[in-house]
Amino acid sequence: MGIYLSTPKTEKISEDGENGRLRFGLSSMQGWRATMEDAHAAYPDLDSSTSFFGVYDGHGGKVVAKFCAKFLHQQVLKNEAYSAGDLGTSVQKAFFRMDEMMCGQRGWRELAVLGDKINKFTCMIEGLIWSPKSGEINDQIDDWAFEEGPHSAFSGPTSGSTACVAIIRNKQLLVANAGDSRCVISRKGQAYNLSRDHKPELEVERERIIRAGGFIHAGRVNGGLNLARAIGDMEFKQNKFLSAEKQIITANPDINTVELCDDDDFFVLACDGIWDCMSSQQLVDYIHEQLNSESKLSVVCERVLDRCLAPTAGGEGCDNMTMILVQFKKPINSSAFAEEQSLPSEQPSETDPKPAEIESK
Repeated sequence: MGIYLSTPKTEKISEDGENGRLRFGLSSMQGWRATMEDAHAAYPDLDSSTSFFGVYDGHGGKVVAKFCAKFLHQQVLKNEAYSAGDLGTSVQKAFFRMDEMMCGQRGWRELAVLGDKINKFTCMIEGLIWSPKSGEINDQIDDWAFEEGPHSAFSGPTSGSTACVAIIRNKQLLVANAGDSRCVISRKGQAYNLSRDHKPELEVERERIIRAGGFIHAGRVNGGLNLARAIGDMEFKQNKFLSAEKQIITANPDINTVELCDDDDFFVLACDGIWDCMSSQQLVDYIHEQLNSESKLSVVCERVLDRCLAPTAGGEGCDNMTMILVQFKKPINSSAFAEEQSLPSEQPSETDPKPAEIESK
């Protein structure tokens, strides 16, 4: 069966939560794949006015997705731009920071632990102590120092991960995306894409890839990777004469900020294991249908995963699947929408990969 199991693993990791502004549910499932390479993050109270949600779809291994789930939101918080109220800059820098942090001795150690290649209960190195109770490495130093040692020249992982995150602050929703995981919002039941799938055939991606010395064969970068942007994949980021934004593969996220209004029902973050099987509008319609009889959002997510799971191995419905559903508590009471926004409603297809996007206001 190659990369597939003889029978799918349908056990799910699910979670629900809420605060005064929203409630969320999430679920993830390994499915037919031999390993689970997705990860996610859900922090409804990143701070007193901010919520953070992220979906990370790994390829070539799980460690980069797990690394992002553990650290990316922390780096958003730590950036000076965040304190100044500039969410877009803090998020962009956090995406690039993931690549920087995964290099060197400490990056190598962290990835080894996340990849289960070091005994978690005996791992004790300078500045790092594993805590079995918390399940996380506790930093005893504030900075991410590159420690001297046999892996101090580690150039980073050859595996990678998509990253699609949504941050809600007051009445604004910011979506940052690198890769082909996707964020979709439902406004009056209509699906609008808040991210673009970064495929190599997109003109802006193809031009950067070629200028950086890469090529596209059979829809894949250098004949291997079917994504044009990702965190990790450091073998595609070795041109010392180019900035991080201009490498063959870049972690540079598209950032889209929209003003929320009372017409907004919910938004969905999901990896391509979902979007391979359902269009944005199909998923929004299905969620609305399920919400008529089911109030627990994680159950709705679980039903989506089961619906997308292929009956046999091979093709669509056989990927890892992760989905986060975030529902707004009404009313949002935004006065910014006295007039209806003009919103495109096209959905991406194989012939037209450009998604519909809500115009920022």
